Amino acid sequence: MEPMSNPPPRSGTATTAPAPHRSAAPPAPAPGRPTDRPANRSGLDWRVRFGILSLIWGFSFLLIKVGTDAYAPFQVTLGRLVFGTAVVAAVLVVKRERLPRGARTWLHLAVAALFLNALPFSLFAYAELTIPSTLAGICNATSPLWGMALSLVALSEDRPTRRRVAGLGIGFFGVLTVLGAWQGFSGLDVTGTVLALLASLCYPIGWIYVRRTLAGAGHSNLSLTGAQLLLATAELAVVTPLFTSLPTSFPVVPLLAVVALGALGTGVAFLLQYALVSEVGPTTAQMVTYFVPVIATAAGVAVLGESLSWSTPVGAAIVLAGAALTQSRPRATTPRPETRPLQQ
Repeated sequence: MEPMSNPPPRSGTATTAPAPHRSAAPPAPAPGRPTDRPANRSGLDWRVRFGILSLIWGFSFLLIKVGTDAYAPFQVTLGRLVFGTAVVAAVLVVKRERLPRGARTWLHLAVAALFLNALPFSLFAYAELTIPSTLAGICNATSPLWGMALSLVALSEDRPTRRRVAGLGIGFFGVLTVLGAWQGFSGLDVTGTVLALLASLCYPIGWIYVRRTLAGAGHSNLSLTGAQLLLATAELAVVTPLFTSLPTSFPVVPLLAVVALGALGTGVAFLLQYALVSEVGPTTAQMVTYFVPVIATAAGVAVLGESLSWSTPVGAAIVLAGAALTQSRPRATTPRPETRPLQQ
């Protein structure tokens, strides 16, 4: 999500990443914890839950658009975080898990909350004031591309390969196709598009920070995510009153959109994502990242009546192809599990 997410959305949103450049990858078991995959206890086949997660994150951009029709972007983000935190907090209570301890851990989580939740969620909300939700969803899909580029600079152990560098080039060519570069970007709202791209850039920045500071922290994914969302909510609770005033009315449809965005797009999505990784592994679960822009585009066109030129789906396909190439790794490489908080 926010989302890629997911990654991704990654929409969404503490998780772990199987590879150092997957900004929207799903969670993996925390270091030091059993990695045996539990049996499916939900009663739903993992493919059904995979589809539900794709739909939730894909529709998140539509929900942001509907929410900002009546509420300020910061208010939409604050509401999203409040309801998302409530869902995760309820699960923490049911499972009797405690929040992590230690001032240092909380300080690092505060930075993670800023770059993985508070800032990108807010940037997407502001972006959708002037750009369609379809474009925002496609911009979210560039997170793996940003992650690849940043990891080459910030992660010395993440060596580039020809395939991954080619994927980076192909992906950004896809971005230029989506934006209609050959037409001089005519008809494009530059500010909104830049905000959406910056939002997608926040995810790999936050993830790299988390990798350097919280990897091997020893806390459960659920515990870290609960603390991270709580801190992100606190950050928005401080900022929102400074830049907005209380709404004079509360239209039902935008309000329900914000509730769904938080409870489903942030809270439930994380729980689905974590369960999928536990059952089918991170490699399969992270493929949800590539369905999000497709669903976001379809939802924007079908529900909101947003216009769609040929360059948008073609460019999106190129972006996803490039992103897939940046995810490729040598078969002999066995990535180590690392702690990574929720992004979507």
